[in-house]
Amino acid sequence: MIRKTTIDKNSSLHQWSTLWQKCTTLQALKQTHAQMVINGFNSNRFALRELIYTSAMTISSAMDYAYQVFTHITKPDLFMWNTMIRGYAQSRNPLMAISLYAQMEKCHVQPDNYTFLFVLKACTNLSWARMGFTIHGKVVKFGFESNTFVRNTLIYFHANCGDIRIASEIFEGSRKTNVVTWSALTAGYARRGELGVARKLFDEMPVRDLFSWNVIITGYAKHGDMDNARELFNVVPKRDVVTWNVMIAGYVLKGEHEQAMDMFEEMRCAGEQPDEVTMLSIVSACADLGALDIGEKLHCSLLEMYSGNLSILISNALIDMYAKCGSINKALEVFHGMREKVASTWNSIIVGLAFHGHYEESLCLFEEMRRMKVRLNEVTFVGVLVACSHTGKVKQGREYFNLMRYQYNIEPNIKHYGCMVDLLGRAGQLKEAFDFIDTMKIKPNAIIWRALLGACKVHGNIELGRRANEQLLRMRSDHSGDYVLLSNIYASKGEWDGVEKVRKLMDVSGVRKERGCSLVEADDKALMHFLPA
Repeated sequence: MIRKTTIDKNSSLHQWSTLWQKCTTLQALKQTHAQMVINGFNSNRFALRELIYTSAMTISSAMDYAYQVFTHITKPDLFMWNTMIRGYAQSRNPLMAISLYAQMEKCHVQPDNYTFLFVLKACTNLSWARMGFTIHGKVVKFGFESNTFVRNTLIYFHANCGDIRIASEIFEGSRKTNVVTWSALTAGYARRGELGVARKLFDEMPVRDLFSWNVIITGYAKHGDMDNARELFNVVPKRDVVTWNVMIAGYVLKGEHEQAMDMFEEMRCAGEQPDEVTMLSIVSACADLGALDIGEKLHCSLLEMYSGNLSILISNALIDMYAKCGSINKALEVFHGMREKVASTWNSIIVGLAFHGHYEESLCLFEEMRRMKVRLNEVTFVGVLVACSHTGKVKQGREYFNLMRYQYNIEPNIKHYGCMVDLLGRAGQLKEAFDFIDTMKIKPNAIIWRALLGACKVHGNIELGRRANEQLLRMRSDHSGDYVLLSNIYASKGEWDGVEKVRKLMDVSGVRKERGCSLVEADDKALMHFLPA
């Protein structure tokens, strides 16, 4: 029930501003919007501006709500257009920023320099070079190319996905006194992987601020050069949460999860307060390490940090972490406790259930997802096809595969094809699996042929196993497992001549079977035990 609050139409603007500042959730925003309508402010330009700004800029999950409001405003002003374009430019759907700019042109609303800042940012996020060049032309047409902010954004766009030569020309034509200008070009070269040029620019900067330090450290971290990233991190005059986050995320990206955990501990000891980005990286590290105990402690810390109101991103990461650590009940607990779920939330739990043996539950949630009209995507169907494969539901798997293609217009990728081959192979329908591969629009990779070779071993089909092995050897001839699988198929049928031929082929190709090994942990030390070949 919405509490009616009477606000006099002559009330100060400050009173309304205070109301909007209190809106930190979508629910609070809707309540304030309702008060606005009840009190007759639904046509007040100031109130509408505040509503659009709060929806688009301060509440991460309210962008769609902002759009619904925006479409019902008669003749929105430039501030409203810019706010909507800006909100979408920095959202997960930057394409809408481009679409809104096109609508703005059709409505004959003249843009200002801020409009182009946001549209260029959307082009950069989308890596849309051609559209960015068009917007650059608009910038020149409206005479904003000399604006410092626009110029820096143009440098950043061209350096990242446009023409690096144009970025350099704009940079050379500037006064080179603005640290943002230097940082924009440095970030562009770093993102392209030209770290040598980026470092040279960084070293030549007349003035460096924290942003420029973060730019170069980010460049090294994103390309896996954590030694140079750490070297700069150690000497940066001042660090903020972004600096720490870049290092932690860099270690996670490189697979050095223990270093990421050590960096997180170092961050807390330094008195830096972690934010959502930090926690996402650390939860991801726990997932990859299988560190359930640490993950559970982080979950408790997150509940304290956000008073139990976890964001969708954090909740999704926790579902993924619990699933990867094998704690499916905990994953389901997080899932069912979420007030708001998006497609990625459903995908996380469906895939998690499927990959950990809870196939029926995975398929049930998929059907519930369909009933609730949640948008399905390619990830959803990977989980569903895996579940069908492991439960032997061949007919249902085919139906879902066709459903994906013809009802939801999702073009299958190599993972979907691999799931279907695995499904048919496990069910012993090897001939159909070969025929299915022949109809694929994508060239099958080694994983698909290896799955089929494994199925041939399980079902003892020498002829088809030989065909699958031939395809694998055309791709690469140094993988000992492919030879061993074929050899085992011959052995299972007592065809020892075939076994001998495979071993001779391995000798000719110079392939050696690696010794098997097991890994155990004792006193926090990883111990490797080798088994005889």
